[in-house]
Parts: sequence; structure tokens; C-alpha cells
Amino acid sequence: LSESCRGMLRSSVTIARRGSSWLRTPSSPAIAASTLCVAPQNNSRPLVDGARFEHVRGFKTTFDLPDPSLPKDSHSESLALSKIVATIGPTSEQAEPLFQVTKAGMRIMRLNFSHATPEEVELRTVNLDAAQQQLQPPGSKQPQSVRSILLDTKGPEIRTGKLQNDDSGHETVTLEACATVTLHTDAAIRDHGSTATDLFVDYPGLSTSLEPGRKVLLDDGAIILTVNACNADGTVTTTVENTGDLRSRAGVNLPYTDTSDLPAMSEKDKADIKYGMTMDIDFVAASFIQTADGVRAIRSHIQQCADELGWNKDDPHKPLPAIISKIETASALSHFDDILEASDGIMVARGDLGVEIPLTQVTNAQKEMVAACNAVGKPVIVATQMLESMAKNPRPTRAEVADVTNAVYDGADAVMTSGETAKGKFPTDTIRTMNEIIMAAEKYQASEGVGHPQKPVSFVGDKTPDSAVAKAAVAAAAERGSEAILVLTHHGSLPRLVAANRPSIPIYAFCPTAKIARRLQIHRGIHPIVSSGVPDAEEAVTHAKEMGFLHSGEEVVVVSMDDTTLGRTASMKLAYVP
Repeated sequence: LSESCRGMLRSSVTIARRGSSWLRTPSSPAIAASTLCVAPQNNSRPLVDGARFEHVRGFKTTFDLPDPSLPKDSHSESLALSKIVATIGPTSEQAEPLFQVTKAGMRIMRLNFSHATPEEVELRTVNLDAAQQQLQPPGSKQPQSVRSILLDTKGPEIRTGKLQNDDSGHETVTLEACATVTLHTDAAIRDHGSTATDLFVDYPGLSTSLEPGRKVLLDDGAIILTVNACNADGTVTTTVENTGDLRSRAGVNLPYTDTSDLPAMSEKDKADIKYGMTMDIDFVAASFIQTADGVRAIRSHIQQCADELGWNKDDPHKPLPAIISKIETASALSHFDDILEASDGIMVARGDLGVEIPLTQVTNAQKEMVAACNAVGKPVIVATQMLESMAKNPRPTRAEVADVTNAVYDGADAVMTSGETAKGKFPTDTIRTMNEIIMAAEKYQASEGVGHPQKPVSFVGDKTPDSAVAKAAVAAAAERGSEAILVLTHHGSLPRLVAANRPSIPIYAFCPTAKIARRLQIHRGIHPIVSSGVPDAEEAVTHAKEMGFLHSGEEVVVVSMDDTTLGRTASMKLAYVP
């Protein structure tokens, strides 16, 4: 230490390293090599006096921060509990890139039907099947490395019309700040073409939904219009707030405006959902959901498609696609509780939501939505720009790492990539990085380190016997320090109840069909295993050991539904791996 620093020792605070921990203590020359020098105040008293320090001496930091990319001691430590939904596109759809993305940790493949063609969808599903075969554990007779498919609909978007004389599709017009622009919904303006003073908008209810003072955002908020008047002829007079160039068919957002009269599905959406069902999709991500009635309309359409395709929609081993409602409008937030009740899950779609509500409130809305989903035990995906910079760079920004970490802390069942893996330069690195962020966050969340985040909102679902046994299983696993929870399921409901209680260890769910297994992939912590029939506890433990999930001497909790002389009962057992 320098002489000036030595002179401060009597009035400084030190941080001493003891093993892997750091302990804050009064200054002492005996540990000067680990001393952090702090300039004295008034040169008269230490920053932390003896009496005050005794009061906080028990506060210790650990900084137990292992590198999540290093090999793990057990299989359960190498599994992330929160899942990754990856959008597959031009840079990741070929066989080898998709195999690498799947191997790196993708659990659900998102197909964006706003852009994907039938040929692209077929290519991606075929290559995903090939990737799953390559990742199959040695000796497995049933498909084990199952991955799910999520169809993301285009949705009933509001857009401007084609610009006048825009034959190439690349022309723009400049809207000047302070200029007056009239919005029209009649076919004459649509057919004539939009100009810098008169724009066609394909929403018939425009003039009745808006009112003076409201905002109209064009092209993801690049241009902002303020409503001056809603006229009797159905036009809306606006003033341009900022200069900007507008292209044909730009997106239109109407913040804090009730647009619930929009249909839940466009004709394209209806056709896409039916086509997706022929491709055996597992989830439908419903875009621009406004109300619970919209969710019910989509569910009715799915059932109608099943009838037309000759499916037995009552077969519990072949469930229909689950509906994941995308929350991306202010209207959806105002109807959120009803939407959640009608849906199978929620996607926090922060892109359009950040245009519809103040950007400063998006994170708060995310936390509230995730907490609500946790409380009722329904899966929730956090999406949009999570690792956006990795579309061009092999490493994320620190802020992006914090974003994914906080989504895990909030209680997200899954986090999602968009352009990073669909058209970015580093799709595999993106998924590998996201997986490592998840594992680091989950390990720290389960630790006893100071400042570790509070656990998400507890499950408060129905008080059924199955729910009680699931809750007891998670409590017993925590009390005993078990390695994993094994759930033997016929229809998939029991593993979901166990997952809703958010254990900090993997849930290995033994499923009778690959379809049920794929439907469980979206739930935090569940790692499905396809078996021929439902095994008993001993067979399940043996099978999990043979697949390398468990090792001799480890303790596990086994949860099952059993047929007994008392009827069908839920049970929980503690078992050791032989």
C-alpha cells in the first residue's frame, strides 16, 4: 500500500476475503493486503464505528457466482428450469443450424405466420424432427428429446393503405411536423392511394373510437399524430407532431383506445390455424387479443377445424392446440383478468405494448402479468428484444443479460427470442447465452446469498386433492434436498400442478404420448419423458437412471395417480435411486 493509503487505515473501512466470502470489518493493519481505502470524513471518526458495526456484523455477502457454462456435478444442475422459445427463420431453418439451436436449449420453436410461407413451415418442421432424432438418448425406444411448435398468428392489425404511385412497394412520403393530415376509412381513398395529406386506414371504427387529444402512432411510433377532430363523415383530422417518412401499409397503433370491435382473427389467421393443425402444432399464439370473447372465438375455431379434419377432440391423449394470448394493447390490459381465465397461457408481447402504453410502464405491466399467471398456475412467456444486439454481435449487452435475468426472477415460465434467432448472425450463440443466463439466475435465486430475489407469487389455485399432493411433493423435495420430482401422468394435469408450486429442481414427467409431452414443454421445470403407458414408481426411477437423469444414491420424490380400492387417488412417495 502507498504511504498515503497506510495513513488512512485508522479511519477506513476494510473488506476481508475469507474463503469464498467477503466480510466487512473495521480497519486492521493485520489485513492491510485486503484493505479498501476510503478517504476519512473530518479526519475525526471512522465511517463505521464499533457500536454500529456490531449491529450489522451478521450481514455477510457470499458472491457464490459460478460460471454456468462449466460442467455440472449432476444432470439436474445442467438443466434450466425456465424454457426458451426461439423464433426460427432464414438463418436458422436449415438442418444443421436448427440442430445446433435445438441442442443449445430451444424447447419451443416459434413459427411467425406474419412472414412464413407454407414451404418454409414444412422445411422447419421437417428439420426440427431430424434434430430431435439426432438428440435422442442412446437406447430410447420412445421419442425423448421432444420439442414443441408454436404458431404465432399475424392477427387483426390496423394498417395504412398503399401510397399513391407506389408500384415498387418501396416509395415513401414525408409527413412534416405541424402539418394537417386527414385519416380516411372509405374505399375511394384506398383505391386512389394515400398521400402526405390524406391517409387511408383499414379500421372502419376509427372515427368512433378516437376523440380529440388522442394519439395515432404510425410505423411503430416513428410518426405521431394528434387527433384534432372526429368528423361526421367518418374522417379524422390530425396534426403531425414530428417529421418522418411513411411507407405503404405501415402499422397503426391507437394507444388507450378501445378497439375491441376488431375481429379476433383475420381470414388469413383462420386459414393459418387450420393449416398449422395439419402440421401438428402444439400452441397458437393469438396476436392482438383484446377481450376474453376473442380467446373463446379462437378456441371455437380450433374445435371447428378439428371436426373438419376428422379429429377426436375428446381424446385426452391428443389435446387440441393450447391458446397463448399475446398481450400487446392497452385494451388487452384493461381486460386482462378475463383474458387470463379464458386462455391456456399468456405472452407478454412487449413490442407493440411499448407503443400502446408508456415505455416506462412496460416493465411494471410485465411484472403484474407474470405474477397473475403464477398465481393461477398458467404459463407465461416474456418476449421481445431480450437479446436483440446478438442479431449482429456474438455477446449481449449487460442490460440484455439483466432483462433475461429479471424475467426469470419475476417468474416467467419461458423467455423468447425473435429476430436474434430468425435472421441474426449468431442464432446458436444466442440460445446458448440465454440458457446460461437462465441457469445463473435460477441458481442465485435458490441460494441464500444476501440480496437474492424474493420468490414469485405463490400458486393459489383450486384446493383439490391433486393440488394438495402436488404442493406437498414440492415441500417434501425442498425439505429433503431431493434431486428431482418424478410425476407419472395420464393426461398432463398432475405435472402442471407440481410446476405451479415452482420447485427449484427438475420435474421429470412420464407421459403416455409425445403430444402430451410437447404440451408440457411450456411449463417451467417440466422435462417430459415419453413412455409406453404410465410406469409405476420403481419403473420410473429405473428408467430415469438409465437415461442419465438420475444417479445411484440420489433421493427423489415420486407423484402419481393410482387406482386403488378406495378409487383413484393421488399419492406421493420418497425413493432412493438404487
